Amino acid sequence: MKYKSSAFSAASGSLDGTVFSHNKGGRYVRGRTVPTNPGTPQQTVVRSLMAQLSNFWVNVLSATARAEWDTYGTIVGATDPLGDQIPLSGLNAYQRSNVPRMQSGLGRVDVAPVIFDRGEYTLPTFSVQAAGDTVTVAFTSTDAWASQVGSSMLVYASRPVNPSIVYFKGPYRFAGRINGAATPPTSPAIIALPFPCATTQKVFVRVTVSRVDGRLAPPFRGFSIAV
Repeated sequence: MKYKSSAFSAASGSLDGTVFSHNKGGRYVRGRTVPTNPGTPQQTVVRSLMAQLSNFWVNVLSATARAEWDTYGTIVGATDPLGDQIPLSGLNAYQRSNVPRMQSGLGRVDVAPVIFDRGEYTLPTFSVQAAGDTVTVAFTSTDAWASQVGSSMLVYASRPVNPSIVYFKGPYRFAGRINGAATPPTSPAIIALPFPCATTQKVFVRVTVSRVDGRLAPPFRGFSIAV
């Protein structure tokens, strides 16, 4: 929970299971929990990519390149769980842009974007097919990303759940990508799901778009009942 009361302006640490702290978004209060560390293969991959990018940040990027990522992260930032816009450090912005690209097999982008937005796109629709365990993604082929070589729509999916489930936070598993090209890809695209499913099960789908210059668009989440 975020707060603005001056009564707790200097509060820091934990008290009776409540943690007082702050970040770039301001002061906040949360319940004290002991974090879990399942260490799944997918988490291990992401952690490895984060470490690689930290190494690139220190040993590969020039001071000028790091300063440009600082500028991009400060101006564009990210949206926190409460819907507020928060700035990112240059390293955070660099990792945010590149982890999804490297995870999906796209090339790393070391030069910060010079367009100060996150690259909007038209929201797609989904349809899950139990036969073949696929999701059909209907997208807008006239969107800018679709005609850019090196840009892609990234598709993630949940494990199948009961149709009564109305909210799914995660984790999502990377399923595939729809690549931009000089001749835009044809919609819809059929992507293999990372998990098998059966008819009447619900599958949540998450998509984002990574642009060739490194901009990562806000994610869009939806679901489909498998048929």
